[in-house]
Amino acid sequence: MDIYTKEELTEAERALASLVSKCEKVRPKLKEGTSQHTLLIRRIDALKIAVQLINRELTCSDMQPFGHS
Repeated sequence: MDIYTKEELTEAERALASLVSKCEKVRPKLKEGTSQHTLLIRRIDALKIAVQLINRELTCSDMQPFGHS
């Protein structure tokens, strides 16, 4: 079982949030309906979910292990 520190989770959240921002900047450049556009939309949604899950873990009062092997 993997246990992540608060610092590791904070850094991961920062990195994922940065990726979301970069993806959202590219989004207007892609033509709607193309496979690239669809993939980007799905990628942004997945990254946002990951950020939310990390934030939920960080706000948990008793830092339980995050992730499983």
